[in-house]
Amino acid sequence: MVKSLRNGITTGACAAAAARAAAELLFHGRKRERVMVLNPLGQLITVPIHQVEEITGGARAVVIKDGGDDPDVTHGLPVVVEARPGQEGIILHGGPGVGRVTKPGLAVAVGEPAINPVPRQMIKASVSSILPPAQGVELTISVPGGEQVARRTLNPRLGIVGGISILGTTGIVRPMSEEAFKHSLLPLLDMARAAGFHQVVLTPGRMGNRIAVEEYGFPAEAVVEMSNFVGFMLESCVQKGFSSVLLWGHHGKLIKVAAGIFHTHSRVADARRETLASYAALMGADRNLIARIMQATTTESVVDMLAEHNLLSVYHQLACRVSQRAMEFVHHRLKIGTVLLALDGTILGLDRQAQEIGRALGCRALG
Repeated sequence: MVKSLRNGITTGACAAAAARAAAELLFHGRKRERVMVLNPLGQLITVPIHQVEEITGGARAVVIKDGGDDPDVTHGLPVVVEARPGQEGIILHGGPGVGRVTKPGLAVAVGEPAINPVPRQMIKASVSSILPPAQGVELTISVPGGEQVARRTLNPRLGIVGGISILGTTGIVRPMSEEAFKHSLLPLLDMARAAGFHQVVLTPGRMGNRIAVEEYGFPAEAVVEMSNFVGFMLESCVQKGFSSVLLWGHHGKLIKVAAGIFHTHSRVADARRETLASYAALMGADRNLIARIMQATTTESVVDMLAEHNLLSVYHQLACRVSQRAMEFVHHRLKIGTVLLALDGTILGLDRQAQEIGRALGCRALG
């Protein structure tokens, strides 16, 4: 029998529940072991309160972040809210462990604590119904340990410093949510547009990102990680108004696109050897070499095989094909170029569009 996976609670729902518990103690003297918060879908979420106590001038409540069965780096962190009487209305502050926004293009303004719009709405809604007439409250949200955990998230790339973000659109963490992962990448595109870029570099991971910026001089704001979601990110680039995309990364990942694979995780599809073998055959590889490619343990070892037979130009042909398939995927609404890299960051193959986009982004090495 397959065990069903357990849902978790977002940091936003944790903050809303802790805010409610702290406000109830502050204004009504009630200590709650659990509270219910309403998400934007009209669903009630029950959240256990780990601790609630009086403090000097106010009250404090703690909720322990529960990621459910999702591999969530924030799982187990305490989300702490301190409530103190204030002027009329509800004022939110970010305390230690909650990041602060330093770059434009995100849903939160520069200088503000990284508490996203939906969590802000949930926090205020959870407290407003219990505020006494003409009374206000100031809420300070902290996440002890948040600054250390944030280093394992996209926050440093997004320009969010000092801690994690308070996130969530439904209050509920659904295990292994690929949709959530995909949408977590979109703020990077927003930041590139906010920085004035109409061209963007999409790369599968952090290694490609580092090589693009540190070794080839691409502007950091114009380089965006796409993970395995090539098709999703290309469509998102269209929606966000980009004119050109440079696909940049290790050849073993990007050559899948030449075979029409736009979700590149190996569990979804993998035709690397077949693609390399067929293009090598078109370039004149003999049967023995084709057999060796098909039996290769890694795509990196194929580079040496092709070099032995003066067939490294295969990678230029593959780069052209990747760009062609990608442009067909978005119905030619983007100009797309491709650069295929070896493991050490050297360029194995590229096409004309890649050179043009690279020059537009200030990368002279592609000229």
